[in-house]
Amino acid sequence: MKSIKGNLAEIASLSEAKRSLSVPKDGTWFRKFLAFAGPGYMIAVGYMDPGNWATDIAGGSKFGYTLLSVILVSNLMAILLQALSGKLGIATGKDLAQMCRDAYSRPVAVGLWFLCEIAIAAMDLAEVIGSAIALKLLFGLPLLYGVIITAFDVMLILLLQNKGFRALETLVIVLMATIAGCFGINLILGQPSWSGVFGGFVPDSQILTNPSMLYIAIGIMGATVMPHNLYLHSSIVQTRKFEQTSAGKREAIKFATWDSSIALMFALCINAAILIVAAAVFHSAGRTDVAEISDAYYLLSPLLGTTLASILFGVALLASGQNSTVTGTLAGQIVMEGFLNLRLSPWLRRLVTRLIAIIPAVIVTAIAGEKGAEELLVLSQVILSIQLPFAIIPLLLFTSDPKHMGEFANKMWQKVLTWIVTAIIIVLNVILIIQTISG
Repeated sequence: MKSIKGNLAEIASLSEAKRSLSVPKDGTWFRKFLAFAGPGYMIAVGYMDPGNWATDIAGGSKFGYTLLSVILVSNLMAILLQALSGKLGIATGKDLAQMCRDAYSRPVAVGLWFLCEIAIAAMDLAEVIGSAIALKLLFGLPLLYGVIITAFDVMLILLLQNKGFRALETLVIVLMATIAGCFGINLILGQPSWSGVFGGFVPDSQILTNPSMLYIAIGIMGATVMPHNLYLHSSIVQTRKFEQTSAGKREAIKFATWDSSIALMFALCINAAILIVAAAVFHSAGRTDVAEISDAYYLLSPLLGTTLASILFGVALLASGQNSTVTGTLAGQIVMEGFLNLRLSPWLRRLVTRLIAIIPAVIVTAIAGEKGAEELLVLSQVILSIQLPFAIIPLLLFTSDPKHMGEFANKMWQKVLTWIVTAIIIVLNVILIIQTISG
């Protein structure tokens, strides 16, 4: 690793938003916390995107509430790694992509950029297919048309970008609240066994001994940390105008960690709600074979006796897909600017990313139909899994090095804990990839 040197020609990623939101110098703890609240919810989107729904539905329908403990453990791992990402951005004033570009040779940096672009395209692909499935379920729109229509949501993002970063954060929070509201109502309609729910959060040894249960558990945990989120979070925490002193950075790290941790616990509740609804409605009715999003939609209404359940499910899915649009746009901009120090017009950057996702989705949908599209959704999660180590390992190296982090470098216990978590995630992702390919 070469030493990081200043680059006078360097322009900050998301330069139009960097340090654009004021933080009160004096005021209550709560006022300061509110000033920092927002970025955490934008990264929490990646933990409830359409790519995660299938594993939650399959886990709940087949094994009831047992795999809730896997969702909990996965979320705790995500909280730890996202806290490091936020700390990196605040302590160094650079995002993870910029750090990689400055610290590694040009070929290595370009290689990491290429891998990250593939991961973002895969995430965008999941969002395209998820939104298209939601449009089909809600309005009967052919899947192929839905895939094509999703290309135009770029206009919404460009409009909101012109209104400031708070507008994007507000949209994300509103859509997350919509998802939570929809599943909250379905939880009431589903009447789950709350003793079973609370018991499900306690780890069960059969998760490791039952091969089919382990397979789904690995699927849930393997897709826990989205690689693009580590780049995204390290950049958007810098939208806050905090004091550039040791005390100011320490306070910013504290509030940013609270923000991301609370937001990710909110994401935990939504992911758990998806599994709980599947367990309460499908597993209790003996329908342990439900594993796809469209199957869940069509079965909710007859099993619960109301069409409202399916409508709410479809609305939540559409909101989930659109939320991913916002974070995908920002992540794409951040990694291109950070790794290459290259600026493209926002509309052009978004169009390129969108086309990379839409072209394979259109081809597969046209040839293989809905079944092929849902299989493509699974493939997108495998691609994300492959890219994950190339984002986590640099993050841990940088945040553990006092040369870059100064007094904010990871303590020994943090190093040990984060490397253990990283090793677990990487091993599970490797197993997931092998299982998916061989299956």
